[in-house]
Order: sequence, then C-alpha cells, then structure tokens
Amino acid sequence: MATVKTNTEAQRLSFWERIYLPAIAKGMGLTLRQMIRPKFTRQYPEQRWNPEGSYRGRPVLVLEEDGERCVACGLCSRVCPALAIEVRAAETNGVKERYPALFEINMVRCIFCGFCEEVCPEEAIVMSKDYELVFGSQEEAILGKDKLLVPISQLRERLEFLRQWRG
Repeated sequence: MATVKTNTEAQRLSFWERIYLPAIAKGMGLTLRQMIRPKFTRQYPEQRWNPEGSYRGRPVLVLEEDGERCVACGLCSRVCPALAIEVRAAETNGVKERYPALFEINMVRCIFCGFCEEVCPEEAIVMSKDYELVFGSQEEAILGKDKLLVPISQLRERLEFLRQWRG
C-alpha cells in the first residue's frame, strides 16, 4: 500500500533552500551583470525618442479631409474605466447624422489603457505617439476638440498597426 505525503512533508525545504544562500547569490549575480553592462543614455531635449506604431500615447481624434470621423456614439466614454471622456452629441444634416458637439478628455484621469481606441467603431479615437504631457493646472489638462483633432496624415502608422493587430 502506497503512503501519501501530507502537505507539511511535501512542502519541506532542503537545507540550502532554508538559508536562502543560492537565491541571494543568484540575485547578486544578476545585479553584477547589470552593473557591468554598457550604459545607454539619451540626451533628451536634443535627441528625441521616436516611438513605434504600437506605442500608446495621448488619445486623439482623427481629422480627415472632409471633417472629423467621430459620430458621437459615446462608446468610448462608456468603456473608459477612469471616466476621463465626456461626449455630447448633436444632430446634423450632412452625411453623418451625428457629430460630437462636445468631446473632452481629462488627461489627469486618463490611464492610457486604450479601451476607447479598441471599442470605437469608426477608428475615430486613437492613441498617438505624444508622450510629452505637461500641464500647469488641472483645467489645462482637460483637452477639448480643438486640442484633440489631429490630421490623419500624422496618425497613419498607428492606424496601420491597428488594422494589422485586429487582423
């Protein structure tokens, strides 16, 4: 008849595991390897970082030649976990029945999760490459349509990445 080990017997540590010396040596080895590795420093104001298309920076609205893409469906504001987006719709007589009369993003609340971008049926809101966000007050951090609209030519790389990612 086979004996079954109890939890205390199965969880017993060996002598070396109890004194943690191998784990400490492994950690120290990793630290020493990082210390002798070549350093990389970017001289920031002079040398700017150019992020890839997959980078999730400041959310912006896509501005096409014939106007903005947004149809004010409000999905982005509903899916935002930080409640950073506010959209108010207005009616129009144009090709699109609705447009956002008010579209604001509170950048102090935004957590750059990208949910707004994923849920947008029109690809009207995308995460840009902007990573320099400086505000003097909380009121300055609330960006309206005037600061959010970006021409589609500046967002081509991100839109191509999204189309490849979605398949």
